[in-house]
Amino acid sequence: MIKGEVNINKKVGGRMKLLKLAAVIIGGLLTGLAGMMVINNPGQGDYEKYATKELTGYLKEDVCTQVRSEGEVKALLTGYCKTLVDTGQPYLKNTIALSTKRSNFLIFSIYQTELSFPAPVPSYQFGTVAVMKQFYLYEAQEL
Repeated sequence: MIKGEVNINKKVGGRMKLLKLAAVIIGGLLTGLAGMMVINNPGQGDYEKYATKELTGYLKEDVCTQVRSEGEVKALLTGYCKTLVDTGQPYLKNTIALSTKRSNFLIFSIYQTELSFPAPVPSYQFGTVAVMKQFYLYEAQEL
């Protein structure tokens, strides 16, 4: 064997070992990240708490404030509406639980919720992505 051929073989062999090491490290990091995402994928109960909190806030801030009265009557009805929303929170949570479909993809979940309420509150459809203990609403449609 010629001396130059030995040096080229050593260089190629060294680079291959380095590439293999880099591939193992990157693979380990990606596996660790995926494992962490699986562990932190929020469950149905987490979604129900999140959705109840968001819906309660929406009803209090947007629906209760649209009372069609004037003066003291409006203030009284708005206050009563907010109290009614607070009192009905367990019912709202149960309604959300019964009307939600979860698609679990291990590292994230998609929740589809369709809520129907009696008048004057409109019905809604919500789409939410859950990943790493966070929820991201991507669709809110009035039906």
